[in-house]
Amino acid sequence: MRITVFGATGGIGQEIVGQALSAGHEVTAVVRAPDRLPESLDRAALHAVARLDDPSAVRAAVAGRDAVLSGLGSHGRKANGVAERLTGKVLSAMEAEGVRRLVVVSAAPVGPEPEDEPLVDRLMRKGIGAVLAELYADLARMEAALDRSATDWTVVRPPRLTDGPRTGVFVGGTPRSGRSVSRADAAHAMLALADDPAAVKQGVGIAY
Repeated sequence: MRITVFGATGGIGQEIVGQALSAGHEVTAVVRAPDRLPESLDRAALHAVARLDDPSAVRAAVAGRDAVLSGLGSHGRKANGVAERLTGKVLSAMEAEGVRRLVVVSAAPVGPEPEDEPLVDRLMRKGIGAVLAELYADLARMEAALDRSATDWTVVRPPRLTDGPRTGVFVGGTPRSGRSVSRADAAHAMLALADDPAAVKQGVGIAY
């Protein structure tokens, strides 16, 4: 596939780029600061690198692509509308270029509560939700913008992210008592779902 990855310097973004290149995909990376691309990513293997703050470059980066994958989001508790604002730039570029397939990362608490969730998990979810309320509100607004868009979107909602290895195992739906997943497996899930028509306009929970 010809794919464009937003947020390629982030934890999930780096994993998406590395796994996509290893799988033989043509990859364009869109980042806020190109000089921050980690040495672990083979820059020479990338199709192109574009700056997120250059609207014409962003449009060129998504033009003619089979899928766009986004790891954009806040790196801390103070979201400041980052996910909603930056994803808006992605949507504008995609709609201008007539590109439809989009897979983005959100968070498990933004999705529906799992059925028959144990009390300890319910309390944990509420506690984390109170601490990260601003972050989750930003992601919820981002998801609402996706729902209003003309794109064929999929939202991937992981719980706590870890730096563990890729196992290739993830659970769809809203996992019960799923408390963590590695960034490598989140990226693996996003790449797999990008080519899955059944995932279009769906929120997909992933966890161990």
